Amino acid sequence: MLLALLAETAHHLPDDAPPPFPPFEAWHMPGQLFWLAILFAVLYFSLSRFILPKMSDTIEKRSDRIASDLDQAAKLNEQAEEAQQALELRIAQAKAKARETANKATAKVEAEMTAETARVDAEIEKKLDAAEERISALRANAMQNVEQIAVDAADAMTSRFGLKASAADLKKAVSAALN
Repeated sequence: MLLALLAETAHHLPDDAPPPFPPFEAWHMPGQLFWLAILFAVLYFSLSRFILPKMSDTIEKRSDRIASDLDQAAKLNEQAEEAQQALELRIAQAKAKARETANKATAKVEAEMTAETARVDAEIEKKLDAAEERISALRANAMQNVEQIAVDAADAMTSRFGLKASAADLKKAVSAALN
């Protein structure tokens, strides 16, 4: 039917029109269809027997390799997570140990400071006691000197006014006045 349609079209061309393109002429169609079928069969056979199996093998290998790589990546990711957890545990243990060491060092320093403070306080207390004893001795000595000076001054005043007093009376009067 197609051939008949093409043949009719070829007869209806005007006389001065150029001839149709040769492959489109009706008498070429059966040969062209025959060779088209043969080429299609050869192409289909070569694709299905040689090229497509190789391509499907390559695609399958790539799929297997991708799956294998994904499995390996999952395993490595799991190992990395385990390593990270182990590292975090070690870090936590190290921090706890460092905190414990710092607390021990702080307690030791505080104990040493307390002992040193007690030692220094005792030393200062001894020095204060010694200083108080010296001050008391100096005060007593000074008071004796003051008392003697006061007795001498009282004797000088009484003699200046023309009065006579015994040394014992002057000493009693000065002692009573000072205490």
